[in-house]
Amino acid sequence: MYGTPLTLQLLLFVALSLAMMTLDHRFHQLQSVRQALTLLIAPLQYVVDLPLRMLRDTGETLSTREHLLQENRRLHEENLLLHARLQKLEALERENARLRSLIQAAGHVPDTVTIAEIMAVDLDTWRQQVVIDRGSRDGVFVGQAVLDANGVMGQVVHVSPMSATVLLITDPSHALPVQVNRNGLRTLVVGTGHPDRLEVRFVPTSADIRVGDILSTSGLGGRFPADYPVAEITRVEHPPGEAFARIEARPLAHIDRSREILLVLSHQQDERRDSNPAEPATKATTETPDPDRRATDER
Repeated sequence: MYGTPLTLQLLLFVALSLAMMTLDHRFHQLQSVRQALTLLIAPLQYVVDLPLRMLRDTGETLSTREHLLQENRRLHEENLLLHARLQKLEALERENARLRSLIQAAGHVPDTVTIAEIMAVDLDTWRQQVVIDRGSRDGVFVGQAVLDANGVMGQVVHVSPMSATVLLITDPSHALPVQVNRNGLRTLVVGTGHPDRLEVRFVPTSADIRVGDILSTSGLGGRFPADYPVAEITRVEHPPGEAFARIEARPLAHIDRSREILLVLSHQQDERRDSNPAEPATKATTETPDPDRRATDER
C-alpha cells in the first residue's frame, strides 16, 4: 500500500540529485548555493569539533609539560655533574700550580731534596705538627729540615717506615737560629703557636733590625742548612728600660696552607745521618736558646 509512493519518492530524489549534479558540473549553477551552505554549516562544524580540539590540545599540553619537566631534570643533573667536574679541574689546576712552584723552588735549592705530601695536620696553640707520606724507607731521618716553596717549615721529629712527623717552626717548643739578610745580625726565632707569627728573641734594643727585614737560617746548630728563608719582620718595639727589643715576624712558608713539602739533605746532615744512623725518634729536636753561645756569635 505504501511501497509505491516511497519508491516514487526515492526515484524522484535520485533523479533530482542527478540533475543538480549535471547542472553543477556543466554550468556551475550550484556554486553560490554551495558557498552559502558552507558559511551556514561552518559554525556548526566548529562547535562540533571544539571538544575534540580541546581534548587534543590538552593532551599535547600535558605531554609538552612532562617533556619539559624531564628535560629540566636532565639539565639540572647535567649542570651538577659539570660543576663537580669544574671544581675538580680547578683543584687540579691549583695542585699543578703548587707542584710547579715546589719543583721550581727545588731547582734553586743547592742541597739534595725529596718531595713529600702532607697527610695529616695538627695545628693548635700548644702543638704545631704535620704528618708526611715519607718515612725511613725513603731515607727520612730525625732532624731533617723541611721546606715548602716559600721557606722553612720545620724539622722531622719522628720517623716510621712509611711516614714521618714534622715539628713546625711555629710550635711553641721550636727555636731556630737565624740571621738578618741585610746585615748578618744573628738571633733566634721561636714559635708562638700561631701559624702566622713568630717571636724574635735576644735582639738588643740598639741592634739594627727593622720591619721588612728577611730572616734566613744561619746554619748554627747543625740541623738547618744555612741561607734558607725563614720569616719577615713585621713588628719592632723598644720598651723603655728593657735590654731586648720586642720583635715579631711572619713565616715565609705557608704553614697552614702547603700540601707538598721538600725534605732537605745537606752535606752536613748527610754526614750526621751516616755517623748516627740509629738516631732515636725521641731525641730533642729543637734548638734551645743559649745566651752564652748567642753572645759568642755576636762577638
